[in-house]
Amino acid sequence: MAAPKKGRNQGAQGKPGRTLALILIAIVALTGGMFASGHTTPRLGIDLAGGTSITLQAKNEPGQKNAINKANMDTAVDIMNNRVNGLGVSEAEVQTQGESNIIVNIPKGTNSKQARDQVGTTAKLYFRPLLQREASGPGATGSPSASPSASSSGTDTGKESASPSGSPSASATTQGRAATDALKADPTPSGSGSPSTEASDSASPSASGGADDATTKLQAEYAALDCSKPEQRAKAGEGSQPGDPTVACGQDDGVWNKFLLGPVGVDGTEVEKAQAVIDTTTGAGWEVRMDFTSAGSKKFADVTTQLAQQQSPQNEFAIVLDGEVVSHPYVRTAISGGTASISGSFTQQEAKDLSNMLSYGALPLTFTEASVTTVTAALGGEQLEAGLIAGAIGLALVIIYLVVYYRGLSLVAIASLLVSAVMTYVIMSLLGPTIGFALNLPAVCGAIVAIGITADSFIVFFERIRDEIREGRTMRPAVERGWPRARRTILVSDFVSFLAAAVLFIVTVGKVQGFAFTLGLTTLLDVVVVFFFTKPLMTILARKKFFAEGHSWSGLDPKRLGAKPPLRRTRRVTAPVDTKEA
Repeated sequence: MAAPKKGRNQGAQGKPGRTLALILIAIVALTGGMFASGHTTPRLGIDLAGGTSITLQAKNEPGQKNAINKANMDTAVDIMNNRVNGLGVSEAEVQTQGESNIIVNIPKGTNSKQARDQVGTTAKLYFRPLLQREASGPGATGSPSASPSASSSGTDTGKESASPSGSPSASATTQGRAATDALKADPTPSGSGSPSTEASDSASPSASGGADDATTKLQAEYAALDCSKPEQRAKAGEGSQPGDPTVACGQDDGVWNKFLLGPVGVDGTEVEKAQAVIDTTTGAGWEVRMDFTSAGSKKFADVTTQLAQQQSPQNEFAIVLDGEVVSHPYVRTAISGGTASISGSFTQQEAKDLSNMLSYGALPLTFTEASVTTVTAALGGEQLEAGLIAGAIGLALVIIYLVVYYRGLSLVAIASLLVSAVMTYVIMSLLGPTIGFALNLPAVCGAIVAIGITADSFIVFFERIRDEIREGRTMRPAVERGWPRARRTILVSDFVSFLAAAVLFIVTVGKVQGFAFTLGLTTLLDVVVVFFFTKPLMTILARKKFFAEGHSWSGLDPKRLGAKPPLRRTRRVTAPVDTKEA
């Protein structure tokens, strides 16, 4: 019976050397990836490294009263958060201040100009039929592309194409894409339904009637517009309503164009979903696929039915974001069914930018930049230094306690803490460039709190081993019998900590999320370290004479622990019987 029992013990102990090698290989691989990426330090948040602070002031739009309210301001904050996240920025703070201001804090290392363009954009998104376009500025050459007799019938190169999703799309170079990133849709009233046939069939808004004063003014505005000048771009189409023709600017391959556009055909809020995908059917590369609401589907079908009958450039519809044409794909055929795709020579990033813009839609208010300031990290640096000193003191006290109370076992705990610290540092460094994670002061606090959680796991395991030794067992069986009980306790404890961190991360924003994320990450790493480092290391040390024989400095001395006598099998001895006396 002894041999099978011995075999079961060996099987229970497994191969700890192989497990230790596995985690060490993982650490080396992660560290190598960190150095290979060139990001050898964690990305710091705005409170530690500085950054940009933007103050935005909300204004009522013309004709609207009392638009500045809590509901609209909260919606604006949510949309701006989505925009910043769409840029790959983490730990950015977007919050209201007072009744009409929003503060956006963006950490250093982010493209601050791009972020400013995103969060400050009012983002009224419309689809308008294109009536006329031409290069604008002193260096502009060529005549306007507006005549119905212009060449091409929807196969123009140099433009994106709009087609029903899943159908072949023309191979074309990209035109009309601006560097516009993530915006989020927010319901705003649509100005009109589909454009009139007269507006689409004409090179100017005057085709449907006489040249009234409004039309004459619009034609004069279009003729005088110079999109190469920032001040004119900012005022292009200012004050126009969704149901009216308008002028706008847009940039194609670094060249500014001016556009004459018809009334709004589809509101941006009627785009239900947009995503960047690869066209696997024709191999045309990246495209942007759109799904419309039921109302938007009908409007889009009406628009594309009319545009498909026109010649270039009047077979194009302009995607207009805040008065700027960010894309103007041409239509090859009427698109019904509520799903369409925009294809062209998109790069992955360009397709993602356009899909984000279509997905995120419009803000309920107009925002202007009240101030833009650069935040220094001086105060945060002092707080970080104080926090690190407090953390070092706490860690030192933990180590002193472990050494005094657990003696030789403290070496296992310290080694496990070092492994956990290395893995935490490397993973945080890698998460900076991959998901935009930024280490702020609350995140540092989360890492300091994690020291206690990790140390608690070691203590649970050590105490289970010591309990087994008190029962009279030797070191090797004490480790194997104590581990299942300790394992359950450790998993339950870490699950509770992780659940608390997950809930905190979901229901909060900004810096508190940094604390929750770090706490959750270190809790998961605690499980990894205990299972793949601490336990195998203890199994190996249990075979060493220093621990196996319970040296007085091992922390497992049976005498100091008040162990019972060893559990041994004894024979029952009976006294001899004197038969003579009996």
